Amino acid sequence: MNTELEAGLVDRTQAWFGPDGPLQQTLEHYSIRNEQLQMASAVASALESRETLIVEAGTGTGKSLAYLVPALLSGGKVIVSTGTKNLQDQLFRKDLPMLLGLARHPVSLSLLKGRANYLCVHRLKLAQADTRLHRLASQVYPTLRNLREWGLRSPDGDLNAGDAPNLGAIPLARVTSSTENCLGAECPEYHGCFVVKARRRAQEADIVVVNHHLLLADLALREEGFAELLPDADAVILDEAHQLPQVANQFFGKRYSYYQLADLARDLRAELREHAADMPELRDCLADYEEACARLLQQLAAGNIRQPWLDAVRNTAVRDSVEDFRHTTGEVLQALEPARVRSKGLEQATLRMKAVQNFFLELLEADKETDPDKAESLIRWVERGDRNFILHLTPLDIADNFRQIMKATPAAWILTSATLSVDNRFAHFAAQIGADSARELILESPFDYRNNSLLYLPEVGREPNHPAYLQAVAESMLPVIASAEGGAFVLCTSLNAVSFFASYLRGRLPQQVLTQGDTSRHTLLERFRDDGHAILVGTSSFWEGVDVRGPALRLVIIDRLPFAHPDEPILKARLETIRRQGGNPFGDYQVPQAVITLKQGVGRLIRDTSDRGVVMLCDPRLKSRGYGKRFLDSLPPMPHTRSFHEVRDFLQDRLTRA
Repeated sequence: MNTELEAGLVDRTQAWFGPDGPLQQTLEHYSIRNEQLQMASAVASALESRETLIVEAGTGTGKSLAYLVPALLSGGKVIVSTGTKNLQDQLFRKDLPMLLGLARHPVSLSLLKGRANYLCVHRLKLAQADTRLHRLASQVYPTLRNLREWGLRSPDGDLNAGDAPNLGAIPLARVTSSTENCLGAECPEYHGCFVVKARRRAQEADIVVVNHHLLLADLALREEGFAELLPDADAVILDEAHQLPQVANQFFGKRYSYYQLADLARDLRAELREHAADMPELRDCLADYEEACARLLQQLAAGNIRQPWLDAVRNTAVRDSVEDFRHTTGEVLQALEPARVRSKGLEQATLRMKAVQNFFLELLEADKETDPDKAESLIRWVERGDRNFILHLTPLDIADNFRQIMKATPAAWILTSATLSVDNRFAHFAAQIGADSARELILESPFDYRNNSLLYLPEVGREPNHPAYLQAVAESMLPVIASAEGGAFVLCTSLNAVSFFASYLRGRLPQQVLTQGDTSRHTLLERFRDDGHAILVGTSSFWEGVDVRGPALRLVIIDRLPFAHPDEPILKARLETIRRQGGNPFGDYQVPQAVITLKQGVGRLIRDTSDRGVVMLCDPRLKSRGYGKRFLDSLPPMPHTRSFHEVRDFLQDRLTRA
């Protein structure tokens, strides 16, 4: 970092948030919050000393400004990573430009997205040359021409831009690149590549805004982008950090879907047309590969199922189709060997096919593993859909991966979220990401939960495993929603519950009932806000990252404690490992994970100082089980009640004030 700018960073950060600072003097609705000042000071201190800092900042703390201000003042190169594209856009298009207007020294910004957001001109040309698209010519070719014309005038090739053509019937993968099919510096379109341009801008910028998926994908795959960015970074700030362990699992492991395997065949066929038309034996091997891929799909396509790999291959037909596919990849590789030197595309396709073969070898050879330590290092499982499958090799533990990355990047690492602690400690989260010696800070929300909220624990009369539990919960929530005159989120732990509650409420209440899946999340939230009395029934998509301020939301109902299903392959393997090591799988892992998820759901209610409302937690285990106290103690300081009459009076008072 710039030594001159670095001196007194904590003091200068505090001055920005003080009564005479630019925030107070310039922003109309800004007010000094002690929690925000504490966090900003801690972030500034960590930036100065290049420490790792974990911060839980309750809703309303203003954590975005608390880390952006010291980042701007530091004078160093900072990477800011978010859990969602919504927050990524908010930081880049709203918060950072506002702060730059107040800063006295120039700071350059860059927004970097994943490859799938940028037009790939080379793959667009391949799609235009693909004769197999002729049957869709009336739909596809005009769009491809429009894309080409748009790409010639677009400054960044961002397919999400407002002026970008609608892709219509064209799959996104046909006109964007991936880490597997990118030709790199040998691509004929390299000098005009939008991904390369975006990454160059990111390498030159002082502050780069990315999201966790892009950051972790680049870290795990050692791609060009962050292999060059991270060594120069003075700080890495990860907001919505509670999502990191789950997202990291996707990128520190390996996986192949049917679509990836089919895309490889299509890309290879395009290269053969242009560079190896005189090699009919290679075309024949590729046809065999496509047939083997289709047989694999036929055997693995089976509804929406997630299961351990060993369970799937107990079916002899499944195992035979996998063995056959692996054998076919070997034949393609053998036929490709003399052709690979003809073009960069054929060379890249050869490497991709070799990676597929190695993946399937690892998948199959692991069945014969006798060393229990090696057998436990990867979780092998499969997602089976109606028209797709995804085969996974997922690491059991990503703590070592993350620990090595932080050690190899001597920068300040700031990890923050509204929900990271369990039992007022970060032990669970820190262990998941290998942050062994991080500084820790927990800041309560500045919102007045004691006066503006109420936690209702109803007597539903049934345990969650009882067949009539959903009916009992529905009957309990009905008078509460009626008293609130709608304005309710009903957050469920399963799609079955979403369907049941939506059907039950539609026939019994006059308010509009919105259901997850009816349309996009964005549209549902717009309708909910505009209505003011609607009821929105949803599952995981609405437990976090949803911000409804004001009177439209005054009631949050949660049907049961959000324990992940113990038969999920990854969770099942982790629980078994904890058990084998002498730990308590339920208390050590399942409860902490569910506590963090519950805190996210409860956090939907109070989003502003003027918000008031009720959270209704229907699960009787909060009172009947010893672990219930761990959940309740982790929630904001809300008064508890078991009296519906008290809830009704609170809601009526809230409506009167509104």
